[in-house]
Amino acid sequence: MAKSLFIGAMCLLTAIALPAAAQPKEKITYAHLLDPAYDAVMWAINNGKVTSNLIEVETRGLAIPQLIQATSAKQYDAIQTAVIAVPPAQSRGLHMRILAVALQAAPAGEGAGIWVKNDSPIRTAADLKGRTLGTYGLRSTGVTVVRIALNKTYGLNVALEGGDMRLVEIQAPNLPGALAAGQIDAATLIHSQAFRAAQSGEFRVIAQTDKDNIATFGLRFITAINVSYPEKLAARPAAFREFNRMFRESARYVLENRKEVFTAVGRQNNLDPAFFDWWFDKASNVPGFVGEEHIKAIDTVWRLAKELGMIQDYPEARSVVWEEAMRN
Repeated sequence: MAKSLFIGAMCLLTAIALPAAAQPKEKITYAHLLDPAYDAVMWAINNGKVTSNLIEVETRGLAIPQLIQATSAKQYDAIQTAVIAVPPAQSRGLHMRILAVALQAAPAGEGAGIWVKNDSPIRTAADLKGRTLGTYGLRSTGVTVVRIALNKTYGLNVALEGGDMRLVEIQAPNLPGALAAGQIDAATLIHSQAFRAAQSGEFRVIAQTDKDNIATFGLRFITAINVSYPEKLAARPAAFREFNRMFRESARYVLENRKEVFTAVGRQNNLDPAFFDWWFDKASNVPGFVGEEHIKAIDTVWRLAKELGMIQDYPEARSVVWEEAMRN
């Protein structure tokens, strides 16, 4: 009798325990900019170096037009978006909450250079008056902060029409070729394009506009943030807290394991691992949280973007930060 009761109790415990053990992890889907640098940022998550007992993170790199479309469609749980995309989205009823800072100018300020051919007569950004400047996206945050520097540091009229220079939009992969062919006088090369331009010896930089903005405003501007949507956050706050933790740890892992990550991602993208050293040290930071200086930088970018006519109005940045976002 006692043996039967023992066996019955064990069966009951097993029946209770097995479903819990078989419980699948929640999934958080995350879309980010399609770029080798961000392959490095997410490498630790994608390769099982940063894991969780609670969630599984599924990542995907998207080109900028796809990111814009996916943001409006709420296609992903979390998504990287441009800083100046948030105010107009909110005015249209698309409410987002900031989870973390995803891209910030590095202290060295080399992430937003303006490039010309070596034999160009253009020596400084002030010489762009009357010239053609090619960009990868006239309404992007990255080009907006370049325009801010050209206006505030060099005194140029940077209006998209009728300004001191002709601003044209060219698909990002085609910018170096257009510059080399003389179709444009200067170009806003970023990320691996800027690194390759410097390595080639065919181009030179005439202005580091991130550095100019740091000198003018005392702030390192933020161009990209991770966001989600109020209803998604309310439904699964614990899962998003865990996602934020994993994102920050992945960004830290790459800096603590450079050789491992840079070698793997460089091979994958046919890119010299030295690019990643330059990018993380001189061009961009990925904080992975939202601090007071970040809030101040976002407010400042929004104010200056309004002055340029890029946005009509904007909220206080603090009001659109998720209340459970990591703050340091």
